[in-house]
Amino acid sequence: MRPHLPLSLLLLLLLCAAHAVGALPRLCDVLRVLREEREQCQQELSKDRTGDLGVEQPTPVCEGLWDNMSCWPSSALGQTVEMECPRFLQMLTSRNGSIFRNCTQGGWSETFPRADLACGVNVNDSSNEKRHEYLLKLKVMYTVGYSSSLVMLLAALSILCAFRRLHCTRNYIHMHLFVSFILRALSNFIKDAVLFSSDDVTHCDAHRVGCKLVMVFFQYCILANYAWLLVEGLYLHTLLVVSFFSERKCLQGFIALGWGSPAVFVASWAVTRHFLEDVGCWDINANASIWWVIRGPVILSILINFILFINILRILMRKLRTQETRGNEVNHYKRLAKSTLLLIPLFGIHYVVFAFSPEDAMEIQLFFELALGSFQGLVVAVLYCFLNGEVQLEVQKKWQQWHLREFTLRPMALNSSFSNGTKTSAPEPNRSTWRASVI
Repeated sequence: MRPHLPLSLLLLLLLCAAHAVGALPRLCDVLRVLREEREQCQQELSKDRTGDLGVEQPTPVCEGLWDNMSCWPSSALGQTVEMECPRFLQMLTSRNGSIFRNCTQGGWSETFPRADLACGVNVNDSSNEKRHEYLLKLKVMYTVGYSSSLVMLLAALSILCAFRRLHCTRNYIHMHLFVSFILRALSNFIKDAVLFSSDDVTHCDAHRVGCKLVMVFFQYCILANYAWLLVEGLYLHTLLVVSFFSERKCLQGFIALGWGSPAVFVASWAVTRHFLEDVGCWDINANASIWWVIRGPVILSILINFILFINILRILMRKLRTQETRGNEVNHYKRLAKSTLLLIPLFGIHYVVFAFSPEDAMEIQLFFELALGSFQGLVVAVLYCFLNGEVQLEVQKKWQQWHLREFTLRPMALNSSFSNGTKTSAPEPNRSTWRASVI
């Protein structure tokens, strides 16, 4: 049996893009709104029955009614009552409309038109099923993408940490970038596990503080990832523009920028959400002005990176055209150009494009943010580690050393097995002779 399509779309959209523009609410948020509407309706209907002076009023032909969706006030015979679309349907569709009821001799008539059609939710529309399948495919793609990126990033980080000769400022920055991608992948898995572990109404109000902390951690990982992408661009630009600089102090400043600045913005966002939009688990960003506390720094870092990218290309082209640049320096600049060309335009430009796009383009945005964005860590690990010539050289040296050591120990193993397996009258070699054979 197929799941109820509107509910499936609701959960999948949130599961895929809780931080995307126009993301839809969870079922728990819908149930919370329905509960608040019901309580408010019951209070208003109770006041209508008793009146302002607390005196029981005569019963109208059509008494006030809560129909599990909308609150209908008491009405006289023959009156047509118009109500706006229920709030939970407006949350799903971001559209407003009107529904009506007539007060007849036999009581309230049926709602017309149907609430789902009047408010833009057509459960019989075949496009819902296609969208449902599309979102399922996106979920599979981004799960595979983040999982593969996590494995490759951990392997690349281990390689850079293991070899001392690879410890330099450039690779330290790469290692921090790897960690930011690892945290981004882990935060996505943690967010999904916490926010969508259960949508039962009994669990909706449980661990509310915990899920808010998870969203704070998630937003921090997103900002830190873009901050370290900015650091990569700044470092390349510094190498080309500044002739002499302290790499140790430069690295300390980059660490403060990469891990410290996201903490400032995320803390500001959390405080603002707590006082101005403390709704749900902070996974829905209905207030655009508050959401710009997160979106603004990301777009700013991307734009700065793009400006650095243009300037780096200009400097490299000028250096490569001069006759003074020869030999190893040319190869060094070519490697820098290759890193810049592959890194800066590849990551983040789509974020700027979709930040100002209409909500109708959300499916395309989800594809770029999730299906393609989840593989960014894998691409970075391959570019900066597995395809790095220095890394390949160190791995080859280690492999040759291990292979040579194994080849040296192999004759000793063969001699010992031969002497143990055959009867011989030859005297057993003493300890000094055995040690000399090993050397």
